[in-house]
Amino acid sequence: MNRVRELSAVIEAEVAKVIVGYDDAVRLLLLALVCEGHVLFEGVPGVAKTTLARVVARCLGLPSKRVQFTPDLMPSDIVGTQIYDFQAGRFHLVRGPVFTNMLIADEVNRAPAKTQAALLEAMQERQVSIEGQTMPLPQPFLVVATQNPVEQHGTYPLPEAQLDRFLFKIVLDYPSQAEEERIVGLHRGDNAGLSALLDTVASVADVETLRAAKEEALAVKVQDEVGRYLVQLVRRTRAHPHLALGASPRAAVLLQAAAKAMAALEGRDYVVPDDVKRLLLPCLRHRVVRTAAAEVEGLSVDDVLRSVAESVPVPR
Repeated sequence: MNRVRELSAVIEAEVAKVIVGYDDAVRLLLLALVCEGHVLFEGVPGVAKTTLARVVARCLGLPSKRVQFTPDLMPSDIVGTQIYDFQAGRFHLVRGPVFTNMLIADEVNRAPAKTQAALLEAMQERQVSIEGQTMPLPQPFLVVATQNPVEQHGTYPLPEAQLDRFLFKIVLDYPSQAEEERIVGLHRGDNAGLSALLDTVASVADVETLRAAKEEALAVKVQDEVGRYLVQLVRRTRAHPHLALGASPRAAVLLQAAAKAMAALEGRDYVVPDDVKRLLLPCLRHRVVRTAAAEVEGLSVDDVLRSVAESVPVPR
């Protein structure tokens, strides 16, 4: 078990040329790539959410496209549409930015529900339907979406059905003082400086490397007692007094896939309970809904999930 570890090492080294800190976020994004899962970044403006996605895409040599979500964005602006060619006398397909390996959906909650729904089929089936014609998307296909926890005026909260399509919700907090001092010293402060930093990032892997890492992660074994522990954690969210909506069976399936990738990253061919526990928050925090009483008590979703983790006995 070394392909995932080697991939992680080379990517983390390249990302460190541009991004300071956020080691956990980089690792989670790598796990999502190995699992072919989608990622939702949440953080205040200016904490390098979009830049992190761009750097990782460049490390892997993956084509990526960025879409700025706005209230006037239409579904056809994402998936594409049929355009009539007057000279040829026929319609031809103009493919949208979704036809790429990594789609960066910036401020995804600023687009209305109709436009957000255009991503549902792409995220789940890896295909889109245009004018009754179904077309597969390039493989691998990953959506990296960002949203701000502030400036909620004029936004459209993501529906639970779409949130459930994301493997991880990664929260990016402010960096520490030492990290921020390194950021100030590293960045010149203008677009030219950022472009120069991005140019130092080398493509250290490719699609075949990523596919080999995925196959290695799929080969990781999950013992019955560990699988039972994982299911108990997910099911406990459905009966927790502070949660109005618990995690779905899809959450259990994706949590297991992520745990297998984490085990491979650690150089093991088997999952241990700690793999599951470490991924519980990023994998479930966007799939559960707090009760009004929990909000009044000031309990965050992460607080509730930590209590869920503590309430389930860890198998030996």
